[in-house]
Amino acid sequence: MSTTHKKTALLAGATGLVGSEALRLLLASGDYAKVVAFVRRPIQQLSHPKLEQVIVDFDDLAPHAHHFQNADVYCCLGTTIKIAKTREAFRKVDFDYPLRLAELAKQNGARQYLIITALGSDANSSVFYNRVKGEVELALRALDLPALRIFRPSLLLGERTEFRLGEKVASWFSFAIVGPLKKYRPIHARTVARALLHVALHDTSTGTRVYESNEMEKLATAPI
Repeated sequence: MSTTHKKTALLAGATGLVGSEALRLLLASGDYAKVVAFVRRPIQQLSHPKLEQVIVDFDDLAPHAHHFQNADVYCCLGTTIKIAKTREAFRKVDFDYPLRLAELAKQNGARQYLIITALGSDANSSVFYNRVKGEVELALRALDLPALRIFRPSLLLGERTEFRLGEKVASWFSFAIVGPLKKYRPIHARTVARALLHVALHDTSTGTRVYESNEMEKLATAPI
């Protein structure tokens, strides 16, 4: 296939747990001729002929609107209350920024929009984290994007800079979660990233599709 027929990927959240795995897969993929990473600061010690690192202010993305044209947009943005410090700061990263990315995707002719939310996303949840994730899903659906792919992973596993005891304990006992509860098993960030790429390349349907952890596990084993 000539590069003129290959696609462009636009990735937000390239330094995060799933985003870093997605970036690695996108750069290795023969289906993408160009990978644009929206970053706050340059990713050091990373150079690739397909990679364009674009330093952005996520509060003002309009100057970078041209990057969305005909792109597959991967939104891997996300934080925690512990890191964000306040609910307002959390909401900005997990609601405002993903929604703005999607608005620009819609306005500038992006091919599809893929986002990671969370298992348990529910706009009516009493749990703040789940409620924000559910609210952003509703807001994205209301945009009527050409193709919206929502990924709801359970507890994410992977190489983090900080130690999280809960994740370690969950990984020890994940084998015991079977049957209807299987979707609640912790899932590795690499598995989620492989599922993202598989869907982006092989799901040609329009409208909205939702993928939960157990389905991602299956998708990740299929050839990309």
